[in-house]
Amino acid sequence: MTDRLTPRELEVLYLIANGYSNLEVARTLYLSPHTIKVMVTGILRKLGVKNRTHAVFVASHKGLLRNGTLTVKGIKQKF
Repeated sequence: MTDRLTPRELEVLYLIANGYSNLEVARTLYLSPHTIKVMVTGILRKLGVKNRTHAVFVASHKGLLRNGTLTVKGIKQKF
């Protein structure tokens, strides 16, 4: 499930987990707010959840988010 998220989607999910709005994510990643909205919709669909809060919960539960770090298959990266 979470392994289907692209690296960019993981970046967006990390920023969402840190309280960023879609507009703030867009500005941080130099993308349009519409692009972020589409990406968030895709993240929710891939994780099988209905909202951003549940997406962050699932990512944390799956071990993707720990201690302010995004963890993907044993690779840790701070943003």
